[in-house]
Amino acid sequence: MALDPLIAPLAEAPERSALLLDVDGVLAPIVARPELAEVPEPTRAELERLAGRYLLVAAVSGRGGDDARRLVGVDGVRVVGNHGLELDPRAPGLTEQLRRFRETVPEVPGAWIEDKGLSFTFHYRESDDPEAVAETLEPVAARAEEAGFEAFRGRMVLEIRPSVRVNKGTAVRALLRETGASRALYAGDDTTDVDGFAGLGMIPLEHAVRVAVASDEGPEMLRDQADLVVESPEDFRERILARL
Repeated sequence: MALDPLIAPLAEAPERSALLLDVDGVLAPIVARPELAEVPEPTRAELERLAGRYLLVAAVSGRGGDDARRLVGVDGVRVVGNHGLELDPRAPGLTEQLRRFRETVPEVPGAWIEDKGLSFTFHYRESDDPEAVAETLEPVAARAEEAGFEAFRGRMVLEIRPSVRVNKGTAVRALLRETGASRALYAGDDTTDVDGFAGLGMIPLEHAVRVAVASDEGPEMLRDQADLVVESPEDFRERILARL
């Protein structure tokens, strides 16, 4: 399907439309370490423009909320961190459970750990042999699952988080119900964004658009389930955000 027919219903009714966007890999290019990521100024300018025009512009991120807000840097954008876990009233107790498990996890050569409170992530993009590190992390994933947590494998990461029915899809549904949006777009680049895509299908919407920001590292299922595919965060800004 051509681009304009998919985007036009959102642009024609911004007061009823929600834009739900992953951060890393969609708004900010993927880099070696999360703290080095930046949302380019032209993208920030588009977000600020859109936040003043649309019913909702939200960033739904795997980062911790404070970190994602810092990275996005636009006051009018609603930010939900930890894949939506921050919306869950059980969050304080889940944080403590995860902290206790985190203390039992040994260091893994070639990977470093990002602690996000409600989850922690092994990053190994900088490793000389990422496939070997991924294999070494499999026993860690198994231990986490035995302890009642969930292990998610993404783009050069292994993330450990609580085993609760919360993900980007539940976050999408909560935000759409909260705002009453009847049209929505979700954009993502990784495995957890498949849940975001699914979230659009669980709300009765007049119009829904799923955008995959594709890469060689990204999951094929994301591309397969998308209504639109773009090739980079810059492409997403120019082909999608600038036309909304």
